[in-house]
Amino acid sequence: MKKLHTLLFALFFLGQSAWAIDASISYANFKSADQSYIEVYTHIFGGTVKFQQQPDSTLQAQVEVVILFKQGEEVIKFDKFNLISPSTQQAIDFIDLKRFGLPEGTYRLIVAITDLNDQSNAKEYNTEITIDFPEEGLIQSDIQLLSSFKKAETSGDFVKNGVYMEPLAYNFYNRHRSALSFYNELYGADTIVGSDFLVSYRIDQLNNDESKTILIGHKRQKPLAVNPLLIQMDISELPSGNYSLVVEARDRNQKLLSQKSIFFQRSNPMLNQESIELANVNLDEEFVSKLSPKQLEYSLRALTPKLPQADVSMVDYMMKKDSIDGMRLYLYSYWVKENPNNPEFAYKKYIEVANAIDKKFKSGFRYGFETDRGFIYMKYGQPDDIERRDVEPSSPPYEVWVYYDFPQTRQSNVKFIFYNPSLAPGDFQLLHSTAIGELSNPQWQLQLYRNDPNGINGDPVDGTQMRDGFNRQARDVFRDY
Repeated sequence: MKKLHTLLFALFFLGQSAWAIDASISYANFKSADQSYIEVYTHIFGGTVKFQQQPDSTLQAQVEVVILFKQGEEVIKFDKFNLISPSTQQAIDFIDLKRFGLPEGTYRLIVAITDLNDQSNAKEYNTEITIDFPEEGLIQSDIQLLSSFKKAETSGDFVKNGVYMEPLAYNFYNRHRSALSFYNELYGADTIVGSDFLVSYRIDQLNNDESKTILIGHKRQKPLAVNPLLIQMDISELPSGNYSLVVEARDRNQKLLSQKSIFFQRSNPMLNQESIELANVNLDEEFVSKLSPKQLEYSLRALTPKLPQADVSMVDYMMKKDSIDGMRLYLYSYWVKENPNNPEFAYKKYIEVANAIDKKFKSGFRYGFETDRGFIYMKYGQPDDIERRDVEPSSPPYEVWVYYDFPQTRQSNVKFIFYNPSLAPGDFQLLHSTAIGELSNPQWQLQLYRNDPNGINGDPVDGTQMRDGFNRQARDVFRDY
C-alpha cells in the first residue's frame, strides 16, 4: 500500500469505538480558470452519532465541522459549519462537500468533528496535503472515486457538468459493488495537444512490488480547455486484492502527456463460489451488529489464518483505518459463505477455539493465535502429536508438531518445528516445516544449534546438518516422530 502522502485521492477513517464518531474524510485537487482548489468530502456514519427525535417524530442528527488549512502556525483557510442529517425514521449516513480555493503549496489539513447532540463524542483528523499542478504540459486533476452518479435535476455542491456525483466514502469495494465509477478532469488540451487524443484507464493488480493489468478501457477526446471524464468500469469479476486505478492521456504518437493513479482495495470473497444473496440482508439485524469495534478486530485477527492471501492486507487495512462498516460486512460475508443457514453458529464455534488458542499461546503483546504456533494451529487444526524438548544444553527449547494426515496439501506425516531463541515465555518461532507452502529451511539444524558451531557436520557456510550427539537430538526427534 502506498504511503499516505503519495495517494492522489487519500481516504481516512476516524471512529474507533461504537460510541465514537466514525467518519471518512477525503479530498481531491482540481483547477478552475482562475485558481487551483481542493474539495473536502465529509462522510458521517449514522450509527456513530446521536439522532434526536423531532416534533414531527422523525429523527435527525447534527455535527459541528471545523476545517482548517495551516502553513506553520498561520491559518490560511478556515470554515466552521453545522452538518445536519436528513429527517429520517432511523440512523442513516450523511455527507458534505466543501470547496476551498488555495494557491499551490503544502498545507496542514485539520478537520474536527463534534456531535452536537453529545459533545463528548468528537474526533479530529490531521494530515499534510500538497496542491501541485505542473507549470507546463497537460494538467490533470486528482481522481475522485464515486459511490454513485446520476443526471442532476437542480444545481448543488455535488453537481458538476449537470451530473450529481456522490463521493465514495473510502477506497474499498465490497462484494456488493459491481462497478467502479470515477471522475477526473484534464486541463489545457486545446493549447497543449491541438488534436484528438486518447485517454486510457486501467486497473492494475498489485502484488508486492509487481503490477499486472486486469482491466483496461480507452476514450477518444477532442482537445478542450477542460476535458471532464466520468467513467464506469465493471468490477463484478474482480477478485479480492489490492489494486491501482491509472488514468493516462496520450497523443496520436502514443507519447504520454499526463498520468494519475489511485490505490483501492476489493473484497470479493464469494467470487466463483455458490451464489449467496446478501443484497437484502440488513446487517443491523445480524450478529455482527452486536460486536463492538474491539470484538470485530479480535474476530478478524483470529480469522487471518483462514483468509485467502489476497484478503489479508485488505482486512489489515480496514482494521488500521477503523472501518467499522467494512469490518462488519467482511466478517458476515465470510461466515455466511461457511454456513449460509446459521453464520452466527459457525462464527461462535470458531471464536471458542480462537479464545482457547489465545490463552494457550499468548506471548508479549500479540494474541495467542498471532504467534507462530497459534497461527499454525488455527490454520491447520490440532496436531496429532507434539514432542517438546526444554533441556538440551546446546539448543533453546523446541517443539516438533506432527500431522499424520494433511489434506490441505494432500501430504501425510507433515511436521513443523518451533524454537524459542529468546527464551521469553511462549515466544516460539517457526523454524522449519515439511508442509508445502510453509517455511522450508534446509539449515534449520544449524540455526537451532547456533551456540554449538563445533558440532556442524561439514562446511559451516553450506552445511545443513549437525553431528550426532547427546546435546543435539533435534534431527532424530524430527525424523522419528
